Amino acid sequence: MKLALLADIHSNREALEAVLAHANERGAERFLFLGDYVGYGADPEWVVGTVMDLVEKGAVAILGNHDAAVKTGGAGMDSPARTVIEWTRGQLGAEHRAYLAGLPLAWEEAGRLFLHSEAAAPRKWTYVTDAQDAARSIRSTSCRVTFCGHVHKPAIYSMTEMWSSVSEMWKTTAFRPVAGVPVPLLPQRRWLAVIGSVGQPRDGDPSATYAIFDSDRKELTYHRVPYDFDATGEKIRAAGLPWMLAERLRKGQ
Repeated sequence: MKLALLADIHSNREALEAVLAHANERGAERFLFLGDYVGYGADPEWVVGTVMDLVEKGAVAILGNHDAAVKTGGAGMDSPARTVIEWTRGQLGAEHRAYLAGLPLAWEEAGRLFLHSEAAAPRKWTYVTDAQDAARSIRSTSCRVTFCGHVHKPAIYSMTEMWSSVSEMWKTTAFRPVAGVPVPLLPQRRWLAVIGSVGQPRDGDPSATYAIFDSDRKELTYHRVPYDFDATGEKIRAAGLPWMLAERLRKGQ
């Protein structure tokens, strides 16, 4: 089965529409959403409604920190993020707010773990930014493969299967995936894949990022999808949200 993995949509309708079309063209049979449907962008209700519709058709949706902040507030976030969360709370209807509040923190199936941040303490929303972070997460679950978002930069980490107290045996390797090139997730190793961001990429490429996991071939392929980020930026400005949130879309930052 081809599983389309999407993370960090951040109320970006144009990016989500482009990614869904791209994934369907490539035979995606199921969608797994790894959190942060809201925040930063100007189309929260449309994005949440679209995710809700897809979940009714068999997709899975996980809670992200921006989604949780709709209920709890934006404490700990920077000023622009807090501003958008407060605005978003007023844009979402009761049904959408309740839906976000009820999302699971993680989802596990077939030896694979899906969550927004990392497995060691998922409620702390810790970022996986290097091999040490990845090793901590990998060692905190019995699942062979973990898929997460939160970082907005695609990355893959792997660890040897042999568990030992000898530190050298826990050496974790990291590399940046190349779009369109399948990565075989070999069974001899354990894996953590950071999917990147649909609606707010921060790796210098403004194109939306997502991945397709072929569960039969055990291959993960990242994709970059161009979309009309100028249109998204204009919506952000028209809504009176911080202008820098529109500018960063053009730079992929």
